[in-house]
Order: sequence, then structure tokens, then C-alpha cells
Amino acid sequence: MIKLVVSDVDGTLVPDGTSVVNPQLFDVILKLREKGIQVAIASGRPWASIEKAFEPVKEKIFYISNNGAYLGCCGRSLYVTSIDQSLLRELIQAGRRYPELAMTYAGENGDYIEEGNDHLYQWLTEGYGFRVTRVKDLLDLKDPCLKLSFYKEHGIEEAGKALFEQFKDRLKITIAGDMWMDCMDTSVNKGQAVKCLQESLGILPEETVAFGDQLNDLEMLDRAYYSFAVANAREEVRRAARFQADENVKDGVLKVLRQLI
Repeated sequence: MIKLVVSDVDGTLVPDGTSVVNPQLFDVILKLREKGIQVAIASGRPWASIEKAFEPVKEKIFYISNNGAYLGCCGRSLYVTSIDQSLLRELIQAGRRYPELAMTYAGENGDYIEEGNDHLYQWLTEGYGFRVTRVKDLLDLKDPCLKLSFYKEHGIEEAGKALFEQFKDRLKITIAGDMWMDCMDTSVNKGQAVKCLQESLGILPEETVAFGDQLNDLEMLDRAYYSFAVANAREEVRRAARFQADENVKDGVLKVLRQLI
């Protein structure tokens, strides 16, 4: 019997960088909850962006945000993991050696970017629905950092290779699409957050369905027997998943969930 459904957002439910979710999904989520099935949205996005995108059902879902650094529900954080401050400072200073990379600092209650880069600010606030504050210097922030992300419009995996090599043994670093490289505490990933949720609710991996498309979804898929990669997923993700759903632009996740109910 299925007791938990977990899904990534960008690339899995919607095209990357948009907050427009098919409203039919909200009806399906309500029907799943009527059947006693819990629903969690697991994303690299902050919880505020998840809440905005899923406004009609925000009180019916769990939020796994910032790639698992935050686990909560509407109005309440349940589990939060931040980056060590000295390591964070070193990472920010190292990132500044690569001016082609922009940085986004994820705090528990909002995100921060440095002044300038109006295009990125507009895209984060209007596209993703982030709650963003512009600051003069990220190093002056006192808000614990759940995730530091490096952004490049195209080719982040190649552009961030040197930073990856420098910090891969001290941080959890994962590629989220062609534009984002996310850095978190080594204990953080979506799978660990799903494990925490499963144990809290008394739900087994064999009772879990999960959907993803990117490398930051791999650990999450490993926590679900019914692991689905959407058809547009990376090859590594398609190999890791037991099942395949249709493409995100063809509502692949929605089709599977309709069969479930």
C-alpha cells in the first residue's frame, strides 16, 4: 500500500525556472490526502517558493527544500541543517574568483544575493517565486546558510568544476540542471530528508513513490521502491529509477498519480 508520494519540482513537474504548476495536480493531491497518502514536495528551491507554487494545497503537503537542508510543513520547520560558518566563508571567497558565476545564499526564511545582477534577481523572484533580499556583501550575513548555490545561465557543470574539486570532500555538492550547482553540509540530500520523514511517519521505502530528473534526486529515488524518472531526466537518473514516467511537459507525474488514485 502506498503511504507517501514525493516529487521534485523543476524538470520533473514543471520546466526549470517557472512556478506555474498544472492546477489539476492540486486536485490529485487532495484526493491522495483523502486516502491517507502523505505528499512531500522535494526541491532545491527554498520553502517559500514551494509554498507559493503550491498555494492551494500548502497546508496539505510537506516541504523538503534546499535539497533537503530544510524539512517542514506550512508555518513550521521540523529539521534544518546549515553550513559551518568558517567553511561557508571560504566557499564564498573562493567563488569570487570566478566572476562568471553568481551566488545565491539560502537562509531559513529567505534568500540573498549581492547587489547588481538585476536579471538574476528578477528571475528568482518572478520565475521561481523566491523571497530575495539584495545585500552588499554575503560575508556580512548572520543568517545561517542552508545552501550556497552557484548560477550560470548555461554550462554550470563545466564552469563549476574547479570549485567542485576544491570542496567536494567537505561539502555536499550537486548539479541541479544546466544552471545551478548547489553546496550544502555533507549530511544534506533529499534522500536523507525523505528518510527522516519516513521514520517520523512510520512509512517504509516499499510504501513510497518518488519522482525526479536530476542528480540531486538520486538519493531521494533510492528511498522509494516505486522510483520514477521522468522521460526528460538525465541518463544517470533514468538508470537509477525502477520506472519511467512521461516528460514533465506532458504531465508525466500527474499521469502516474491519477493511476494511483
